[in-house]
Order: sequence, then structure tokens, then C-alpha cells
Amino acid sequence: MAANSIARPFNIETCARPNILKLVPYRCARDDYKDDGTNILLDANENSYGPSLPLAKDGKLEAVNGVEKEIELGLGGLNRYPDPHQHPLKQLFCNLRNRTDSPFPPLSPANLFLGVGSDECIDALLRCFCVPGKSKILTCPPTYGMYTVSAHVNDVTVVPVPLDLTPGARFPLRPAAISEALSADSDIKIVYICSPGNPTGALVEPEHVKQILDHPTWNGVVVVDEAYIDFSPEGSSFAPWVTGYPNLVVMQTLSKAFGLAGIRLGVSFTSPNIAQLLNNLKAPYSISSPTSILASTALSPTGLAVMKKNVMSILAQRDRLLNELSKIPGAGRFLGGNDSNFLLFEVLDAPNGKPDNNTALKLYEGLAETKGVVVRFRGKEAGCTGCLRVTMGTEKENTRFLEKTREVLEEIYRGST
Repeated sequence: MAANSIARPFNIETCARPNILKLVPYRCARDDYKDDGTNILLDANENSYGPSLPLAKDGKLEAVNGVEKEIELGLGGLNRYPDPHQHPLKQLFCNLRNRTDSPFPPLSPANLFLGVGSDECIDALLRCFCVPGKSKILTCPPTYGMYTVSAHVNDVTVVPVPLDLTPGARFPLRPAAISEALSADSDIKIVYICSPGNPTGALVEPEHVKQILDHPTWNGVVVVDEAYIDFSPEGSSFAPWVTGYPNLVVMQTLSKAFGLAGIRLGVSFTSPNIAQLLNNLKAPYSISSPTSILASTALSPTGLAVMKKNVMSILAQRDRLLNELSKIPGAGRFLGGNDSNFLLFEVLDAPNGKPDNNTALKLYEGLAETKGVVVRFRGKEAGCTGCLRVTMGTEKENTRFLEKTREVLEEIYRGST
């Protein structure tokens, strides 16, 4: 008898968790338009200048102070499980973020949790502090969508307290509104803050974060996501604060400024007590040996020099687009801040018109489908009507983006007359 003809009691609709059945998954930048090898990808806030590794022009590793040999030796040990604690790598992260002018004690490896990208850090915090079906988190839209997706995976309710959406503002936090929400609901266990914000590109004010941390009655964790911090002015990171505040977590990644999105490594700086809980619940050996070796290389003096050079090039291109994009008829205001490797700008329904989602979608689709330039539509986010987000590419990539944006907008406006 054929197996598929047997009546079976399995019903996925009643077997799976209800919150998973109704889960709306995170929509990543490549869901709409795949990379076919010819597109210019300015949609995922990646580093178009490449990884922070000592690479020759042909893309192969150069031997700098024995770096190439070290990586070869690491690959030769793939038959063994990786170091489960990664103390040397954690110390390199401490060296990167410790500041001599900090009023707080220096960071040590005991302050760190390493995850498979920042997304593992986001999920681990939810599993650590939130009770499914009872606890809540607070987010500040417009913000990174994985906070909400991870909360729903863990059957945790999301309480949104939007950023200040006043026209012309830089999407600042509303600390009084956040504090009021925390006072009113003790089930809120985590506050997720993005600095610089995504998609806003704006740093949050330190005093606003301090007001939340100093809440007199709330028992919960404040998480500051700093994925884009290395594109911001020196000294903008909250990482040194974690040795002064026991309930602060600062998340960072090597995916952006370091150009290592492909190795999926995130780091959380926090108090030793929270770091220990996060390390206790993670899967063993989750950071692979190649990931650890490549990350350590990127955090070496040679790797840091490459990163800083690439960041300077990205910032120069950011300044260029701030100047040139606004000269294209139909490109409206820049919203938010200029503290990241991307810009958020309005698309108008006509030259000198008003922000419009339909026109923004037409530009987004026209760039991707006819010009081979992929950016990100953000018009459905709070306070972002008619907005596209564009990652800073190389000089050549940005030139093509500017040219094709002008072309597509001209085609859109001709078709509407």
C-alpha cells in the first residue's frame, strides 16, 4: 500500500505552535531581487569595499605578519570542535571598544557574549528574560524588524513606542513616553534601541538612554543595537557603559564596517551576570573556527587599518550623495541622520511635489528591474512615507545609482503627464 494513502493523525495546523503558524517572517533585502552577479546591491547596508582582511587585488590573502599561515593552520584543524569560550577573540573586541577617557571600569572578556550574527543575540536575550505568553518587549519604530519577528517566535508581545516623528526631526527617542510605558507595565522586560537607527541612520542621545537606564522602578534590560557604530563619530558607542550599568546590553557586528557579513558574527557587551546567562543558554561551539580566525584577523592592527580606510571611503561617498542626490528632480528631503553607511530619502510624486509611496515603489522597482540597481523601499515604516534607503557603494556604484535614479524618475514623470 502506498504510504500517502494511509490516513495519518498528523495535522500541522494543530501540531505547530499557534504563534509560529501566524508568524510573519522577516523580509530580508534579497527576498525581492536576487543577486545575479550583475546587479549593484545597495539594499542590505553591506560594505561594498570588501572585508577588513589583508587581501591582494586578486582577492587572495596576503601574508602579513604570518596572517596567511595562521589562517591555513586554522583550516587544517577543522576536524576539531572550535574553542567554546573564545577568550582571545573576546579580548580583541574589548581592546577595540575600551576607552581611556571612560568613567567606567574597562571591559573584559567576562563582559562578552558572541553569537551567530546580532540576530542570535536578539533571540538569546528574549529567551533569557521573557516568559512566553506573558512577557513583553518595547521597541521604537521605525526600527530593525527582527526585534518584532524574534519576539513573535518566542510568543512575546511587542509594545511600540514610536520615535519622535515630527517632520524635520532626526527621529529621536521619546524617553518620557518610554519611561511612562515601563512604569505602567511590569511585564515589559526588554527595551530595544537602535543607534544609529535603521532605517533612520541617526544616533540616539546619550542622555535619553541614561534616563531609561535610571528608571526608578522598572526591572528590565535596555538593549542598544550598534550595528552601524563605526560609521559614527568617534566615541559614540555605549559599549563602555556596560561596566557601569548592570542591565545594559550593547550589540555590535562585524557585518557592516568590517565587511564580514558572510561569517555571521555578532557580539554583545554587557554585565558579567547577563553575559554568563547568555553563554549558559547558547548552543556549544556555535562560533566556528574559520569565523573566529577571520574575525581575529579583522580585529588585528592590519585588519583595523583596512577597516578604517574602507570606512573613510564610505563616508566620502556618503558626503557625495548628500550633495548630489538632492539635485535630482523628484528626490526629496533626507530624513533622519547621517551617522551610518546608508541614507534615507524621500521620493516625490512630482518635481517639487510631496512624498509618495507609489512613486517610491515605481523608482525602487524600475531601478532593480530595468537598471540593475537594488535599493530598499521603506515607505511603510512609521514616519517614512515615500522613502527609499540606499547603502553607500563604491564611487562607481554610486555614480550608476545617481544616473539611473535620474533616468527612472524622468520616465515615471513622463508617464504620469
